[in-house]
Amino acid sequence: MGFFSWKNHFEVDGRTVVITGGSQGMGRGLGKLLAQKGANVVIVARNQQKLDEALQYISSASKSPQTQRFHAISADLTKSEENTRLLEEVTAWNDGDPPDIVWANAGMSHPSLFIDTPLDTLRSQMEINYWAATYLAHATLKLWLRQSSSKSVPTEQKSAKPRHFIVTSSVACFAGIAGYAPYSPAKSALRSLADTLRSELNIYNGYRRTHATGAPEADVKVHCVVPGTITSPGYAEERKTKHAVTKILEEGDLSQTEDEVAVAAVRGLEKGGYLITTQLLGHAMRAGALGGSPRNNWFVDTVFSWVVNIAWLFIGPDMEGKVFNWGKKNEVKLPA
Repeated sequence: MGFFSWKNHFEVDGRTVVITGGSQGMGRGLGKLLAQKGANVVIVARNQQKLDEALQYISSASKSPQTQRFHAISADLTKSEENTRLLEEVTAWNDGDPPDIVWANAGMSHPSLFIDTPLDTLRSQMEINYWAATYLAHATLKLWLRQSSSKSVPTEQKSAKPRHFIVTSSVACFAGIAGYAPYSPAKSALRSLADTLRSELNIYNGYRRTHATGAPEADVKVHCVVPGTITSPGYAEERKTKHAVTKILEEGDLSQTEDEVAVAAVRGLEKGGYLITTQLLGHAMRAGALGGSPRNNWFVDTVFSWVVNIAWLFIGPDMEGKVFNWGKKNEVKLPA
């Protein structure tokens, strides 16, 4: 991104965007915001009634009601074939053109202690939070990267706007927190997948630069958005299974509404970010756990990481001490 960049790297006006998990929470907020920016929006979720209600809410915010289009698809994204089906349906609805932007946002958390969690729940958490996005990525990239049938590359294709595949991870991917064993591994795997896809896509984007025929129609960019606590219906459900010690560790954490997290996420995309956090706590956690992920701003991220690494000398022991002391003072459920 560099120090200063005023270019919009995420133009959506007139483009078609698919958002999974679009019937409530962050997905609904994204749909509304992108509609305000002129996008044609397709939302995907399981519950048709919630989809219909969300679609009405999103379409009412459209920038150009006469020209923008909106659609809802009910699908179980934990099945690979459903991801292929939804892309086929979107392409047909979009006059034969694949969507320009696909946002793998579907997911949910079932926080609980590891040994208290049934194995079926551990598996289902991986399915909805990792495999659903992975299936969608696989189907989308195969669609976008297929060989062009054109014998020559049209002028507009040479300068085509890039397509964007975006995954929604969680700040839980940056640090292990007691009570998130069912959820954090899936979100960590999702971040790793995004890192890997970002690297691999250089093959195909580079190929477009040197091949006049048969190349993919546009560059493809991958992004990983990493929100923290979102005050949504899903968060209310999480509280029902969340262990007391997890609540202690999260005391004082910043939270965002669905609209606030949508604005922060899209702002990061417009600035050209790759690993995008949406509030101050997330920014700090990202800086301290970048590893091999690319830096959005090499200077800011480097300095911030120094500060966070020093702060973690105090934060880490404090958090571990809270968990240790909870075990000392409370009755602990042990396996039979």
